[in-house]
Amino acid sequence: MTERLFGTDGMRGVAGEFPLNEPTVYQLGKSLSRILRRENGHSPRIIIGRDTRESGPWLERAVAAGVIAEGGTAESAGVTTTPGVAFLAKRFGFDSGIVISASHNPFADNGIKVFAPSGRKLEDRFEREIEAELAGEPSDLPPANFEINPSAEYNGSYLQYLKGEIAKGLNLSGTRLVIDCANGASSHIAPELLASLGAEVITVCADPNGQNINADCGALYTEALQKKVVEARAQLGVAFDGDADRAMFVDDQGQLRDGDYILYILGKEFKSRSELSGSRIVATVMSNIGLELALKELGIELDRTSVGDKYVLEELLRTEGTIGGEQSGHIIFPRISLAGDGMITALQVLRVITERKKSLRDLSEGMHKYPQILINVKVSRKAPFESIPQIRHAAEQLEAKLLGRGRLLLRYSGTENLARVMIEGENQEEVNEQAEGLADVIRNVLG
Repeated sequence: MTERLFGTDGMRGVAGEFPLNEPTVYQLGKSLSRILRRENGHSPRIIIGRDTRESGPWLERAVAAGVIAEGGTAESAGVTTTPGVAFLAKRFGFDSGIVISASHNPFADNGIKVFAPSGRKLEDRFEREIEAELAGEPSDLPPANFEINPSAEYNGSYLQYLKGEIAKGLNLSGTRLVIDCANGASSHIAPELLASLGAEVITVCADPNGQNINADCGALYTEALQKKVVEARAQLGVAFDGDADRAMFVDDQGQLRDGDYILYILGKEFKSRSELSGSRIVATVMSNIGLELALKELGIELDRTSVGDKYVLEELLRTEGTIGGEQSGHIIFPRISLAGDGMITALQVLRVITERKKSLRDLSEGMHKYPQILINVKVSRKAPFESIPQIRHAAEQLEAKLLGRGRLLLRYSGTENLARVMIEGENQEEVNEQAEGLADVIRNVLG
């Protein structure tokens, strides 16, 4: 059986190791170029973008050389966001877009995502075909003197799209914002975008050096941003992750407002405008039960999917939904873009704040989050939990205790060797103890 290399968010690994080594990435470019030529009947044009990791340039060269080796054309947008590449693929008529990024992962990791011109990720059948061609670690190397030079036109076009189309009519004069760019792909885009709309922008973590992406900053590490918002007396803080496909928010009192709050605020706003199709929002099994209850009070139904923006998007398209997303801050507006975009999310939130003349804190009222804990457990393998008696028994006992008062979610990460234990309940101390107990069982068996 061919090894699965593509997870729910593309192919990831340690840069320099299989499958993120030079020969394999070169072969991936060749495979993709060949598939697109076969499917579309012409030599494919592919746009490539990357985040700020030090491994990005050589990975970009390798995949571009592979595309060209099979008769395709590869162009570079240089350092740009994941949703930026999805936008460019559609706007400029490319056959595909490739993003070289490991999103929120540490700098030593990297990854490859492939987009169709629609903004959707590569079809599963094509991923399986590429995986089969990558089996056995390919040995061919790209030409030693191969170079690909980025064009400034592409980032300029993406920025103009955000300013002229998404933010049209939005005036942020008098608004003080603190922006954490995670030393990633948004570092040279987000501050310019928000300042151009009139905001007073205080920027932190926007000085990438190839190794500091996501390092104690960005959407996963908001503590410093929360303090900075209070110190600067800002109205709002926004933290992007390394490739800026997600955003987390901080209110004027330094309180973190994650994706669940944003789904609540925007869902309520869209419903008030009669723009919420079917009076429903799509989220994942990770979203807090407090979101579900708060939306129910507004007459809005919450549809849950498996974890991963891929599944959220599939459900949004199936139901012709207006908005969906994840607690992690990955929000999708399918009528605008099929790729989650942290900057589009930020602009949508800022529009509600300015038009309603309310703070993020005020807009968050009406939603109460239940105590929740998420523990990541490193595992050596991803055996089905139900196949392991010790884990199955512990989980069944815990679910019986939580019945009617909370919920347990046990799953594996789609991109890392981690088991995730999530518990919600009425008492934080109690759910912490329960989660640690189940995590210990998993660690003893699979660690």
